[in-house]
Amino acid sequence: MTELQRLLLAYDRYRAEGRACALATVVDVAGSAYRRPGARMLVTADGQLAGSISGGCLEGDARRRARQCLAQGRPTLITYDSTDPDDDLSFGAALGCQGVVTVLLEPLDFAAPHNPLELLRTWAATATTPAVVATVFGLNGAGGAATVGERLLLHPDGCVRGSLTRAVALYPQIVQDAHAALAAGQPATHCYPAGAGTVQVCFELLRPPLRLRVFGAGADVQPVVRLAAGLGWQVQVFDGRPAQAQPARFPEAELVRVLPLAQVPTLPPDSHYVLLLTHNYHYDLAVLQHLLPAPPAYIGLLGPRKKYERLLHDLTRHTPDAAARLAPSLHSPIGLNLGAETPEEIALAIVAEIQAVAAGRSAGFLRASVHPIHQPLRRLGEEAYAGDLVAAVCNR
Repeated sequence: MTELQRLLLAYDRYRAEGRACALATVVDVAGSAYRRPGARMLVTADGQLAGSISGGCLEGDARRRARQCLAQGRPTLITYDSTDPDDDLSFGAALGCQGVVTVLLEPLDFAAPHNPLELLRTWAATATTPAVVATVFGLNGAGGAATVGERLLLHPDGCVRGSLTRAVALYPQIVQDAHAALAAGQPATHCYPAGAGTVQVCFELLRPPLRLRVFGAGADVQPVVRLAAGLGWQVQVFDGRPAQAQPARFPEAELVRVLPLAQVPTLPPDSHYVLLLTHNYHYDLAVLQHLLPAPPAYIGLLGPRKKYERLLHDLTRHTPDAAARLAPSLHSPIGLNLGAETPEEIALAIVAEIQAVAAGRSAGFLRASVHPIHQPLRRLGEEAYAGDLVAAVCNR
């Protein structure tokens, strides 16, 4: 289950119980921070939390301020600044992150069809491709140009919905910049001139759950499925053995199917990431042959290099350029070099490798990297804005 899905479950529970709640959303980050724009947390009037906006440092203070926001019935913008170590320490927070995190707090109207979570639900229900949410979070001398908390959701097909409508003068430019964020595959914050002031908008990239097809249903596949599903990935398991391909053995998988070797070519093509954990040479060969016309972004093959080389040799007998087609995506031996021995350790190495490929990272030790952990936000028209600058206080 994804973080958003867990948040929606909590939201539905609070709504059913009639418990007023506020939404805290990270809308801007400068420098180092634990979470990026789009991190969310629900806070009920009695202080219960769901979700997170940091590693635990900001939640206590944000909870207190969210409850004030509920009492006042209007959005509040908070900026947590830990770039001044002395100031950070003097208030007892000692975050040490050396970053600035801006959080938008909003009371939620359960009846509003485009409240933030209902808007996100419209994407999450059938999410297979990325989308972008644009949120107005700052009005600096630009009252009337927009309203804090107004949003639009841009789907890849160009469909736009939300509370931010064409009545807002900046609407065409915000939609254009949402398309640009979607094309770039990166979040951004933009500062738009509006009369004598500015309007700040956060562009958050929504990514659908990673979809993983696993061929093989042995005991060593079970920890892989558990780990992958725990990350919110959508996992399907296929095996030709009815005794192994049992849903009860893989309760976390969205699909477990008996797929005899002869039926592999009939499997509909998909852009899933793929694992070959069958321990069956002929089954692996059939799956690779099936994937050749349009190889997915990742294919993980269990087994020694000799098996990999033999498979490529057999494939090239029928498809001369098979090796070239598979080279960008085929990983064998499978997994990161973690010194894994047990099935659980091997599963960790496999899932970690898939995460690295999906994120476009080379893995390795972060301490050896000369690059930032997170790519800095793209910024347009960045002028200083007056948020509610407060010292972050940890009082969980």
